[in-house]
Amino acid sequence: MDFRHITTWIFDLDNTLYPPEASLFSQIEKRMTAYVMRELGLSEPEANRLRSQYWRAHGTTLAGLMAEHGIDPLPYLRDVHDIDFSVLSPDPELAALIAALPGRKIVHTNADAAYAAQVLAHRGLAVFDAVYGVEETGFHPKPDPRAYAAVRDADGFDPARAAMFEDDPRNLEIPHRLGMRTILVGDGRDGPDALAPDHDHGAHVQNRTRDLTAFLRNLAET
Repeated sequence: MDFRHITTWIFDLDNTLYPPEASLFSQIEKRMTAYVMRELGLSEPEANRLRSQYWRAHGTTLAGLMAEHGIDPLPYLRDVHDIDFSVLSPDPELAALIAALPGRKIVHTNADAAYAAQVLAHRGLAVFDAVYGVEETGFHPKPDPRAYAAVRDADGFDPARAAMFEDDPRNLEIPHRLGMRTILVGDGRDGPDALAPDHDHGAHVQNRTRDLTAFLRNLAET
């Protein structure tokens, strides 16, 4: 598929700009469960159930906690992202490939920008023109259409000339509808509603790759 018209390259963060094998998000999930247990006075099984339910219904656990319980997002974000980043290692080739992409390179994550900065630093990926976290989208997470609108308005890009890389297929539906080129990174098994590898996610997933570096290397060679 031709990417020569693309002038804005949008990347998700977790399990997209680092391999899932780093298991970074498993640390976050444990802290999310503990936070829900503590704040709502729930048992661990019930907190896990609620966390998964809110992910399905609201896009993220945080969005559900805000909507259903009025949780303050800032203490939550600080707490759940207080993790060990040493499991990440620099990826000079990926950094060079992203830096060489023609046009703007941005990160759009459902995490906060401070956490994103930590991940990018440990991955050696200081190559992005902008990072948009959940604070920059009014705490509306992907796949809420308001999240994409906030990033589009803030950055001023043309969706018809943009490409989005994501590990969660849900989060590619709106970008595809807006006219972006969509690329699923990984096997699409993100979140509690895990799907089998190679599941047909529909027309909104235009490209898929298990290896972001290889995909970008191939683009550079075409």
